[in-house]
Amino acid sequence: MARSMVIVESPAKARTIGKYLGKDFIVRACSGHIKDLPQKALGVNIKRDFEATYRVLPGKEKIVTDLKKAAEKSKAIYLAADPDREGEAICQHLAEELNGSSGREVHRVLLYEITKPAILEAFKHPTAIDKHKVEAQQARRILDRLVGYKISPLLWTNVRKGLSAGRVQSVALRMIVDREHEIRAFVSEEYWNFTAFVQAKNPPPFEAKAVKRNGKKFKVSNQEEADQLMEELGSSEFKVSNLTKKARKRNPVPPFITSKLQQEAARALRFTVRKTMMVAQRLYEGVELGDGESVGLITYMRTDSTRVAASALSEVREFIEESYGKPYLPTRALTYRGKKNAQDAHEAIRPTSALREPSKVQSFLSQDEFRLYNLIWKRFVASQMKPAVFDQTDIEIEAGSTEFKAVGSVMKFDGFLKLYDQAVEDKDKLLPLVEVGEKLQVEKVVPEQKFTQPPPRYSEATLVKALEDKVIGRPSTYASILSVIQSRDYVKKEEGRFVPTELGETVLQLLVDYFNDLFDYNYTAKLEQSLDEIEEGKEDWLHTLKGFYLEFSRELDHARKEMKNLKKQATLAGVQCEKCGAEMVVRWGRFGKFIACGAYPECKNTREMDNTEGDDEEGKEPAETCDKCGKPMTHRKGPYGTFLACSGYPDCKNTKKTIQVDGKTKIREDTRLDEECPKCGSNLVLKHGSNGEFSACSNYPDCRYIKQETTGVTCPECEKGQIVRRKSRRGRNFYGCSAYPECKFVLWNKPISEKCPSCGAAYLVERSTKKEGLVRLCQQEGCSYREAAEAVPAG
Repeated sequence: MARSMVIVESPAKARTIGKYLGKDFIVRACSGHIKDLPQKALGVNIKRDFEATYRVLPGKEKIVTDLKKAAEKSKAIYLAADPDREGEAICQHLAEELNGSSGREVHRVLLYEITKPAILEAFKHPTAIDKHKVEAQQARRILDRLVGYKISPLLWTNVRKGLSAGRVQSVALRMIVDREHEIRAFVSEEYWNFTAFVQAKNPPPFEAKAVKRNGKKFKVSNQEEADQLMEELGSSEFKVSNLTKKARKRNPVPPFITSKLQQEAARALRFTVRKTMMVAQRLYEGVELGDGESVGLITYMRTDSTRVAASALSEVREFIEESYGKPYLPTRALTYRGKKNAQDAHEAIRPTSALREPSKVQSFLSQDEFRLYNLIWKRFVASQMKPAVFDQTDIEIEAGSTEFKAVGSVMKFDGFLKLYDQAVEDKDKLLPLVEVGEKLQVEKVVPEQKFTQPPPRYSEATLVKALEDKVIGRPSTYASILSVIQSRDYVKKEEGRFVPTELGETVLQLLVDYFNDLFDYNYTAKLEQSLDEIEEGKEDWLHTLKGFYLEFSRELDHARKEMKNLKKQATLAGVQCEKCGAEMVVRWGRFGKFIACGAYPECKNTREMDNTEGDDEEGKEPAETCDKCGKPMTHRKGPYGTFLACSGYPDCKNTKKTIQVDGKTKIREDTRLDEECPKCGSNLVLKHGSNGEFSACSNYPDCRYIKQETTGVTCPECEKGQIVRRKSRRGRNFYGCSAYPECKFVLWNKPISEKCPSCGAAYLVERSTKKEGLVRLCQQEGCSYREAAEAVPAG
C-alpha cells in the first residue's frame, strides 16, 4: 500500500515527526530552500511583470531527485516546512518540483509546536499553500535581488570589487554610522550631583539626592556653582518637608517574542543573536528525552505575537497554583497587548508544556539548550503570575534653596519575581520613620563632578531593539542582517559594540548620496508594512514592485551617471616618493586606502596607509631599514594583513611580518622554543603564517622540518599514531594519522579528545556550518549526537 509523504526542512524535525505519525507516512527533509534565483544572473524579467526565474540550488540536485523518486511512490504529499513566509515559499517550490502534472494530492500542514498532540491535530486539518505568503516572500526576494544586483556593480566600479549593497542591511549600517556621527559630534557638558548623608531621630541613617533648586530641576554646571552651594548648605537646616507612602506594583512581563528573546538572551546569557536562533531552532525541532521519544520543547521561535493558546494558559495556571499556591495566581489568565504591526498567526514563544520544568529535562540538553529553555520557561510561567508589590516611601527634605529626596521601597509580596528574578533591578532600601517638620542631622554632603556622555554604540541587543522600534526587517531576518554587515567588513566589534569601518562609512556615504530615499528609515519601514499587507491579502505584490521600481530606476540612472569614482580620485598624502621624488597621493584599492606615487604609471611605488599613533617621522615611515640592502622598509598590506617590505622592491624582496601593539606597528619576531628539532637538533621556533601559528626548525632553509599539530586523539584505525593536522595540495586542512603512509586514516573535520556522551565513541569532531555555526557531533554510524560548540578566539 502506498504511503503518504511528509516533507519538512531539517533531519532533526523529520526524525521527531516520523516517530509520531507511524507506518502510513514516510518523512523526508529538504534541508531548507531547494530553489532560488540564479546566482550569476538577475533572474527577474522587469519588463514581463517581474517574472522570476528559479533554479534548483547548487548542491540540492540529489535531494530533489531523491524526493521526486519518493513522491512517485506516495499517494499524497504533506508539506510541513516552518509556518512563515520562507516556509511557505519552500512548500510552493516543493509542490512545483514534486507534483508536476500527476495531479497527486498536495497538502500544507502548519506545525507551531513539535509535540505528539499538536502534530496529530495538524495532520487532521491540513490546508492549502497560502498564496499570499508566497507572494510576500517572492516580493521580498525580488526587492532584495534588484537592490543587490543593480547597486553592487556601482560599488565595484567606483570603490572596489567584492562590495555589496543590501536593501535592509544597508539601513542597519546607516544606523550604526549615524550613531558614530552622533558620538563624534557630541560635546560633553559638566554637571554636578549632590548627595546628603543624614540621620533622623530613628535609625537607620540614609542618603538623599538633590532634585530641585529654587523650585526648578536641580542643575549645577561648574566648580564655582558647586562651591557656592556647598557654602550655602553648610549653614542650612535640613528638615523633612513632605512624606509620601504608597503601594507600588511591578507587573509581570509578557512571554517572549523573537526580538525580545534575542535581546534578553544577549543580556542574561551573553548569546549572539545568531546563536540564540540556532539554539531555539533545536529546542523547537525536537529533543530526545528519557522515554526514547523526541519532543519539541518550545513553540515556533519566529513570532512577534504575545498571544497564548487557551490550553496552554489553563495548564500553566494549574501549575502555578500547585507549585506556588493560590496567592500567586491571578483571578483570570493575563493577556498582553501586542505591537501595533504584529502578525498574530503564531503564538508567543513558550514551552510546549509548562509541566516540563527545566530541571526535569536538563540532563537531556546541552548547556546552551538548557540555559535558553530555562529562560523561556521562566518568562512564560512568570507572565501568568501576580504582580510584585512594594511599599514605597518618598522623603522630601528642604535645605535652603535646595530640595533633596530619598526613595525607599520594601517588597511586601514577591509575586512573579519569585520565579523571574532577572527582572529585578531595585534592591530593598530601608528608610527610617520620620515626621514632617523633623530636623535631620547632616553627617556630610558629597558633591560629585560628572560629565555628560555620548550615546553608546550599538550592541547586538540594542541594534535589534532599534531595528524593531523602527519596524525595519522582521524577527527572522535580524540574525542575517547582523552577520552580513560584519562579513562585508562594513562594521567591526569593539568590546561587544558595533563600530563602522572606514570602508563601511565610505560605502554608506555613496549609498545615501545617490539612494537617500531607498535607504531612508521611514521608507524601509513603509516597504516592510507593504510586505505584511501582501501576506494578509490587502495589497497586490505586483503593484508594490512596480511602485518601488518606478522611483528606484530613476535613482539608479542618476547614480550611474554621477556617482563619484573613488578609484580615480586622489588626494595629496603630504609626502614625497622615495624613488622618484614626486608627490605621493591617497588612492582606493582592493584592501582599502593606500599611498601611491603621483607619477604612476612611470613610477609604481606604493605604501600602506599608516594609521598608527605615535610613530616617528609623522607616522608615515617606520624607523626600520632593510637588513639586506639598507634601504628604508615601508608598510604594505597583503591578503593576510600588514607587513614591512623593502622600498628597493623588486631588486630586494625582503619582507617582515608586523603586528599592532598598543596602537603601534611592531615587527613580529619568531619565538624561540625550548624544544629541539628531531631532524637536525636545532631549536624549534614559533612562526606565523597565513594559516596562523606553527612550529618549525630555526635552521630553515637548510632544515625544513615543520612540527605537525596534534589533536591529542589516538588514531582509531591503527591505535598507534596520533591524529595530526595536515594540508592538502589545494591548501585545505584535513586530519590524518601521524603514522602515514603506514596508516592512511583521514578525517576532514577536526577530532576532539572527548567521548561521545550518547554512544561512548572515543572522540567527537568539530564542524562549522553557515546555518548552525560551530558544532560538535559524533561520526559513529547510527549516533545522532550533535551540540553547539563555542568558538575559541584566536590567540
